[in-house]
Amino acid sequence: MDNFLSILMKIWDYFATNILTQPAYMIGFIVLLGYILEKKPIYESIAGFMKAVIGYMILMVGSGGLVNSFRPILTGLKTRFHLTATVIDPYFGQNAVTDGVVKTFGRTFGDVMLLLLFAFVFNIILVRFQKFTKLRSVFTTGNVQVQQAATAFWLLLFCFPKMGRMEVLLVMGVILGLYWAVGSNMTIRYTQDLTDGGGFAVAHQQMFGIALVSWLADKIKKHDEKTQKKAKRLEDIELPGFLKIFNENMVATGILMLFFFGIIMLVLGRPYFNEIYVTSKGTSGLAPGGSFLFYILTTSLGFAVNLAILQLGVRTFVGELTESFSGISDKLLPGSVPGIDVAATFAFGEPNAVTIGFLFGALGQFLTIGALIVLHSPTIIIAGFIPLFFDNAAFGVYANKRAGAKAAMILPFISGMIQVLGAAFIASWVGLAKFGGYLGMFDWDTLWPVFTAIMKYLGIAGIVIVIIILVVIPQLEYRKDPKNYFLMVTDYDKYKENVIKK
Repeated sequence: MDNFLSILMKIWDYFATNILTQPAYMIGFIVLLGYILEKKPIYESIAGFMKAVIGYMILMVGSGGLVNSFRPILTGLKTRFHLTATVIDPYFGQNAVTDGVVKTFGRTFGDVMLLLLFAFVFNIILVRFQKFTKLRSVFTTGNVQVQQAATAFWLLLFCFPKMGRMEVLLVMGVILGLYWAVGSNMTIRYTQDLTDGGGFAVAHQQMFGIALVSWLADKIKKHDEKTQKKAKRLEDIELPGFLKIFNENMVATGILMLFFFGIIMLVLGRPYFNEIYVTSKGTSGLAPGGSFLFYILTTSLGFAVNLAILQLGVRTFVGELTESFSGISDKLLPGSVPGIDVAATFAFGEPNAVTIGFLFGALGQFLTIGALIVLHSPTIIIAGFIPLFFDNAAFGVYANKRAGAKAAMILPFISGMIQVLGAAFIASWVGLAKFGGYLGMFDWDTLWPVFTAIMKYLGIAGIVIVIIILVVIPQLEYRKDPKNYFLMVTDYDKYKENVIKK
């Protein structure tokens, strides 16, 4: 028996290390499986696998370029002003858990991968029995799963430090698996509207946030219609005179990022970037004899370059994934869609909404960080690029699609404030602040602090309440529109007809 379990664990470790937690190969594996189930010729299946993997790798080049270029700039604010601060960033958060879980709870980070397994399998089971659960989306973003499993592991240990190893894994496996299934499921309607039936959901760190922002945007739109104001989308705004240059997405992004990051880089100063060059052995930073002006220019304009690369990657793999997933949907998980990286949404809607959402979210974050410093908060937050960009840019895209430019500015701005306040609260409370990082994305600054409080103060009853909340959400969504609930996934054109008639 022990040998059998040992073999199973080795197989799982291999799959988790090389496929499940590597999004490019996970997406490629799904495409390959889908085409095989559709009985496509083997050469077409392999070609689809290659195209999906390469497309996702292109997306990761763009995404990684954005993060790697701008994370040191934002982290530099901590160094420059000698702040003892917590960086809100998924990778800083994962490192904080890795560093602190043994010291604080006497547990090993290896359990995080087992937790990921339990949660992922439970997510699939929930979707398989969608007739009862009303859940339609499988969470496939492996790197995000690792980050969330790490933070969830810490939060449950904080609530129940004496709970046994298997009990922790089972309880949080159920809660996390439900969160993945329910959260990604909540994005389906809004993502189908955004992509005109793209056939995927968002599986990332702001799933409840996307649903909330989209719902609020709809409320803003209804208010504007009642007051007979016509909400203008960003793409409908024609700028006068020289401002017309901002109608071109790449130009607008380049200029705005030059202004935004140029100011921060000037504040940090040339010596900081010279030091980065030395410590990173020349792979980044400013060479001692280089031009600071052109370094700022190149770094800032690189934002537009990496964003264009990211959007190309999305266009490359999403088509393959959508087409092939119908094989999985027909044979294994009827009526389901894959949940994928939020960056996939940036290739849809108005391109400038990405930049506007990011900038207004950043404004909200920086103003709130300033308030924390002035008010002598015990935890000072440093903006991490991933929450700053991926949360708020997505909110800008969804809000602009549903309610126009005003919503694309207001809602990311409010989100930026919430991200800082929520992260400062929970990182201090659960003890992650002293290890320098917290995941910091929207859902983990709003929903998860609430869940943590419920479980901490109500004990086992709190676990039951959290599970009930998650179970009830898709039931309420279904009851709101039972006729179209599954149709929006299985036949989007028919769903659109029904919505128009309605």
